[in-house]
Amino acid sequence: MELKPTKTLSGFIELLPAQQRCFDECAARMQRVLKTAGFAHLDLPAIERAEVLTDKDNWDEIETQMFLFQKGDTKMGLRYDGTVGLSRYVAGHLNNLVFPFRAYQFARNYRGERPQRGRYREFYQMDLDIMGIDSLSENYDAEIVATLARAYESVAEFIGPVNIRVGNRRFWNAMFAHLNLTDEQSRAAFVLIDKRDKISDFYDGLVESVGADAANEINKVFSNGYRSFVGLSDDLDGAISEMDAFMNLLDSMGIKNAVIDLGIMRGHAYYTGIVFEFFLDNFPELGAIGGGGRYEDLASKFSKTKIIGVGAAVGFSRLMVALLDDNRIDLTPFMHPVRAAVLCMGQAQVAYSMRVLSELRNAGIVAVPYLDATKKFKNQIEFADKIGADYSIIIGDSERESGMLAVKNMQTGEQKNLNLEGTVNLLK
Repeated sequence: MELKPTKTLSGFIELLPAQQRCFDECAARMQRVLKTAGFAHLDLPAIERAEVLTDKDNWDEIETQMFLFQKGDTKMGLRYDGTVGLSRYVAGHLNNLVFPFRAYQFARNYRGERPQRGRYREFYQMDLDIMGIDSLSENYDAEIVATLARAYESVAEFIGPVNIRVGNRRFWNAMFAHLNLTDEQSRAAFVLIDKRDKISDFYDGLVESVGADAANEINKVFSNGYRSFVGLSDDLDGAISEMDAFMNLLDSMGIKNAVIDLGIMRGHAYYTGIVFEFFLDNFPELGAIGGGGRYEDLASKFSKTKIIGVGAAVGFSRLMVALLDDNRIDLTPFMHPVRAAVLCMGQAQVAYSMRVLSELRNAGIVAVPYLDATKKFKNQIEFADKIGADYSIIIGDSERESGMLAVKNMQTGEQKNLNLEGTVNLLK
């Protein structure tokens, strides 16, 4: 019989046990920060109606390359990010939620794009959002950034410190209006500014798109700073004041690693105000590891109620897999999770061994039994060594009859005879 392949499909991720433990620990720590900040955890369906995911009827033209399928007359698809499901959820539960409503998701998402390093067809993403009806104070923008900064700080021992760069779409809209740019010129300038650090002909591209005079003014934003444009228009003054207030608020919240960088644009057209991205100090080559901003109408295609929000997303799989694949995270703390291996020297010892095992686990001690009781001691102690157990608890006839346990330190080889209480105290 021909054996079936064991390799995963391209674009899908499998981790080894120590890597998975590190992945899970970082996810748990970051989520604890969000829960402490009062964000409700939403676990929304992975499958949505196709009409929810897209407005297009021709599936071949869907730009997001979603995984779509049909059962009976119902067209469905796998979620490709957290925003669409959140929009539907909030619009469908308006009367059951208290606003401003804050929620987070940590879920697998699916995209049918071409797999490459850092881009997967199945990946975990963490989304956090704060939403209000008709209005939402800009103070919540700082709350989102500060909360996410603390989430990254909770895993700094694994990923290192982060820095935050803050942009403002409102500033650029005001600047383009001041320069009398057309909608087409504004869109072209947005694209160029978004790619400013990645292209060598940024200025030449600006000149070609908006003219030399406007290009020079846009360039001054980066050479002279945004405050040099105070007094040119009411809209520019408002955007500048908004950025100053935002940075002061972050500072008061203890966030010292943020700077204004008006090259941060975020690609999505629905952002309307403050935008931000997070970067790793130690691994800047990874690019942005998370980001977000303010949007003015979250659920317009689901409800006539205007829902304004600010949110952020963390490409969790992209971040963790990049660091794990390049051995940039020390996995030593995750290599040996087992505190004790319980070894049964004979079938007569199994019942007593299981009682010992139960007491260890009740005390919160990670313990693994070797239940092939007829195997020789050599086989059993090798098993304990292979799983990286700190201690082996050896139970033979004399231990069962006396109620004592032979406890062997697998690192030093030292062995003690202890009762169950003493064993628990030692292992804890």
